[in-house]
This record gives sequence, structure tokens and C-alpha cells, in this order.
Amino acid sequence: MKVQFITAGGQRVEAQASAGQRLLEVAQAAGMPLEGTCEGQMACSTCHVLISPDWFSRLKPASADEEDMLDLAAGVAATSRLSCQITIAPDLDGLTVKIPGESRDMQRG
Repeated sequence: MKVQFITAGGQRVEAQASAGQRLLEVAQAAGMPLEGTCEGQMACSTCHVLISPDWFSRLKPASADEEDMLDLAAGVAATSRLSCQITIAPDLDGLTVKIPGESRDMQRG
């Protein structure tokens, strides 16, 4: 399956994904600047992404805990999600995700 990332600078990066993988893992493997400080425990918002409006309604709704964490993220929009909470499935083949301009991975420099 494929996921297309759009960087803050507008560059398109296509990545391979497997069913069951978290979107955060796919993004990090593709070199996207998503830190994921809490390693998917939903204790931070450093994996915040913007889902393409065409795809947003196809995702399972965000939990109340995820919504609370998104309140802390910079650059939140109507289609914001935490990439650690999105599991890749066959019906998400072709998913398009934008990396917010505020994203920084302090572990990568």
C-alpha cells in the first residue's frame, strides 16, 4: 500500500506501508519530521498531521483522548490527527497526508 506525504514545503513523498503499521512509523521511515516523543502513547502531539479532506472521513473518528492532545498541537486544522493513532489498512491505500509547517523532529536535528 502507498501513502503520499506532502511536506511543509509542498514536496510530495510517496511511501510504502503495510497493513497494521501505524502512520507515524510510515512517516518516520519516509524521513518526515515527526518526532513521536511518547512513542504512540498519546501523551504528546509531536506526530500531528493534516489528513487530506478527501480521506479524513474514511478514518475511524478520533478518541476523546486524541482530541485532547490535538488541542495542544501547533497549527491544528479541521482534518488534524495524531499519526500514532492511525493504523494502515487496505482501505487507506493512497492516503494523502500533509506535514504541518510547525513539525520538527528534535531527535534528527
